[in-house]
Amino acid sequence: MTTASKEETVGRGRRHQFRGVVQSDKADKTRVVMVEWTYRHPRYDKTLRKRSKFYVHDEKNESHAGDLIEIMATRPLSKLKRWRLVRIVEKARIPQMAAEAPATKEAA
Repeated sequence: MTTASKEETVGRGRRHQFRGVVQSDKADKTRVVMVEWTYRHPRYDKTLRKRSKFYVHDEKNESHAGDLIEIMATRPLSKLKRWRLVRIVEKARIPQMAAEAPATKEAA
């Protein structure tokens, strides 16, 4: 990182960052990400879950449904997209296919 770019980053201030799970990867260069967090209700002291859906710009189409990713706020890129992909924290776990295909019944 050069000195000039480091100064630009410092000058722009700290941006919002979240981690969430990719819900949809159907659109080109766009991902729908669900971010979930818990908080305590101020009066009743009950733990509650809150979820938010963000539209994220993925320039290289490298993330897919089920991936845990880190996102960062950016300038408006479209009507709904105000976030960009920073990195993929964890790829989705895909169950491995059985070594052998299941036996099929033959017509007798």
